[in-house]
Amino acid sequence: MTTVRRARFINAQIAWMLGVVVILTLLDALSLELVFVCSLIGFLVIVELTAPFSVTPQWRSRLRWVIVLGLAVFGYIVVQRILEILPSGVF
Repeated sequence: MTTVRRARFINAQIAWMLGVVVILTLLDALSLELVFVCSLIGFLVIVELTAPFSVTPQWRSRLRWVIVLGLAVFGYIVVQRILEILPSGVF
């Protein structure tokens, strides 16, 4: 049972990421940052939508570290974008 749910989770994430790449390519906005941010958003949505009600399998508890790492990289991207926008004399 756990293997089926894990496979479903992975298939949903792969489908989301492929959809993100296709849509960004069609919009001519494909960049590594946008793919990462949209994939992270999809990952967080899939984690919440597939969360079990009663018992949490061990593989799902390890997702916390992936989420923390993803949010740290997202924070770095946001800080880099803010520093690009600010005038050069501010920092």
